[in-house]
Amino acid sequence: MVSWLHTDDRGLVRWLTVDRPDRKNAIPFDGWPDLRSAFEVFEASGQRVLVVTGAGGEFCAGADLDPSRVDGLQSVEDRHSRMKEVGAAAMALHRLTKPAIAAVDGVAVGAGLNLALGCDVVIATERARFSEIFVRRGLTVDFGGSWVLPRIVGMQRAKDLALSGRIVEADEAQRIGLVTEVVPVEALEQRVTEIAQGFLAGAPVAQMFAKQTLNASFQIGLADALSWEGDAQSVALGTEDAAEGLLAFLEKRDPEWKGR
Repeated sequence: MVSWLHTDDRGLVRWLTVDRPDRKNAIPFDGWPDLRSAFEVFEASGQRVLVVTGAGGEFCAGADLDPSRVDGLQSVEDRHSRMKEVGAAAMALHRLTKPAIAAVDGVAVGAGLNLALGCDVVIATERARFSEIFVRRGLTVDFGGSWVLPRIVGMQRAKDLALSGRIVEADEAQRIGLVTEVVPVEALEQRVTEIAQGFLAGAPVAQMFAKQTLNASFQIGLADALSWEGDAQSVALGTEDAAEGLLAFLEKRDPEWKGR
């Protein structure tokens, strides 16, 4: 793992920490492939839940827009190549078949906000602040924000946030659905750990299908959704985990998932 990304495996839960507190955990100019790799390595691992967080009381200030590096992108082709790296990292997060939690303290702005929103749930502290700040930098939304934001808060609120770039405090963020839950600063790690343990109670294959069908739900009609559900459930019913789930229920005990 690179120096600015740290992993800490706590049982079956992997904590991935963006560690550049002197830059409010902004993603380095050349760091997008590293972020993509971190997601892909987790997906291939035996860990079952990913927690994404930031060091030093901040989550992530988006991309580190170092003028000396940005000025080096002289052509449209150069800039497009760099944005492909950003998109690939966002897609690697979206493609995770396992639960992902964003543990947000401090700022989550620009690509940092969309990094949080790319996770399945967002748990924030009372001092967390959010912004699709791009337009205030002369830029447009990236890291998947144009896709995920309206699905979470609705189109009108998404336009409000994207066109103004305004700061959203934690209480408003929870009210509009931008975050799942707001907790005191000192309770963030414990609460995220509790939620991660809750995800571990679910069967891995079943969770994979649930994520895939829910992620596709805004792009397909009910008939296609029912067809997809039928295909997925037909596979799930034949897994060892389904048999274990039924047996555990009958024996009044917690199931022991095999992931197959």
